[in-house]
Amino acid sequence: MERIGQVAVVVPVHNEEYYLARALSGVRAAANALKPDRPHVGVEIIVVLDSCTDGSRGIALRFAAADSRFRVLEVDFRSVGKSRRAGIEALLATRPSPGSLWLANTDADSIVPVNWLQRQVELADAGTDAVLGSVEPDPDGMDPEILRRWHARHPVEEHHAHVYGASFGVRASAYELAGGFPRQRSHEDRGLVQKLRRHGFRVRATDSIRVLTSGRLHARAPHGFGAYLLALGLEPAVAAEG
Repeated sequence: MERIGQVAVVVPVHNEEYYLARALSGVRAAANALKPDRPHVGVEIIVVLDSCTDGSRGIALRFAAADSRFRVLEVDFRSVGKSRRAGIEALLATRPSPGSLWLANTDADSIVPVNWLQRQVELADAGTDAVLGSVEPDPDGMDPEILRRWHARHPVEEHHAHVYGASFGVRASAYELAGGFPRQRSHEDRGLVQKLRRHGFRVRATDSIRVLTSGRLHARAPHGFGAYLLALGLEPAVAAEG
């Protein structure tokens, strides 16, 4: 198995001007931290702007102008899954040998930890084909009861049972052999992991790269993280009605 020689980070964006700068700053810090640990590993960050009508484009272009590792791709899908797939396809089009390429995925409303890429590359070089990181909602402004319910259902631990697009990495060769992200509007990350496991690839779930993600309840995706948090908040009313 080839050692990782290149890391590509894909960040899908749909009207995230409030969160985007801190998200990209976190990815940049993780890329900087990888350099002294793996000086031979290059990093590219592709920001996929999907139907953005706010200030997200300007923020992404400022990062690209200041740092050559950033690229901006504009699409019109209104779908996080299609945006992720488009970003990866754009990267793979320029990579004749994807065996040494690692694809790291996060979200525009999330902050990755500084060791986010270091740990993924370490696991990949040890033979892992896909890494499922953990996620924790940002408690700032969240209803404490919703946060409590979330933690009760999602213990942050090694070998957890969850899949989060905000902290997910996969070897490019495994991604291609599994057929990539499914062409669906939501849960594309879970769909890919199911395909990877069916193909016998090594999938590792870990809490060593926990990502802080927005605890907002107004969801960008119809069945995404925000929608799930909103459903947790509505549980007592649903139970009372039943």
